[in-house]
Amino acid sequence: MSHKLQGLYAITDEVLTPDTTVITQVQTALEAGADIVQYRNKSAEDSRIETICRQLQNLCSAHNALFIIDDRPLLAQKIDADGLHIGKNDVSLIEARKIFTQGLIGVSCYGSIRKAKEAQEEGASYVAFGSFFPSPTKPKSGVISMSILQKAKESLSIPVCAIGGINRNNIHEIASHKPDMISVVNDIFKGDIKRNITRLKQGMNL
Repeated sequence: MSHKLQGLYAITDEVLTPDTTVITQVQTALEAGADIVQYRNKSAEDSRIETICRQLQNLCSAHNALFIIDDRPLLAQKIDADGLHIGKNDVSLIEARKIFTQGLIGVSCYGSIRKAKEAQEEGASYVAFGSFFPSPTKPKSGVISMSILQKAKESLSIPVCAIGGINRNNIHEIASHKPDMISVVNDIFKGDIKRNITRLKQGMNL
């Protein structure tokens, strides 16, 4: 499954993709060529979104895409999700693996190669770096240099994901540093999803 850790990585958002419409929005994104989908909802109880996550997992499977849940190891385990993603304020990788025993686990490393190496040693499936541009989704996240992608590719053996403020106007800059995956939130789900993805993939030369 790790061979699928490449391409355009769409991340949902409570405002842009509310639970009432997220299924149809993700379906459109998958049909347009999204390779990986992460469901991110920081506020709802697991029980309230379990059905949605099961539907999203089924949709992704039908499109040969990966489905990742943000920061919910118990739910990821319960529905047998493809993967789980964790950040610095979430459960640790070692704890997450005790709960979510089989699937992929991605770890946010922000601007730290040291943290990425630790995550790799602890069994992470991939690591994510960012933000590379000011991010409308996370305005407080610091902006880091794109050179970290080169360093990461040289010093790590697991796939590398770039995230943060990436849109159709700057994705070619990120793509030139050859990360395995490029994550986008706003510039996929704001407006015409199909057209957005087509433009992003053009920028990635995919």
